[in-house]
Amino acid sequence: MSDIKDYERLANAIIRQAVKDWKAAVRTLKRLPRSDKAKQVREDCEDFFLSDWFTALTDVDGSVVLQKLKEEACVL
Repeated sequence: MSDIKDYERLANAIIRQAVKDWKAAVRTLKRLPRSDKAKQVREDCEDFFLSDWFTALTDVDGSVVLQKLKEEACVL
């Protein structure tokens, strides 16, 4: 039972970090729209939210997560 909880904690931490990274990249792009690094981080995070790996980590729909993040950041 503990192994499942450990897996869930790790999966949640991975997803939380991707959300933080995406938000930081979007904030940077609002200040520095030409930042290649921020663009790459944002794209990598968006790819992750739509990936099979994301689906393996959670039952949450990654496209819904991404849509909510974009709405929250006013990036549509």
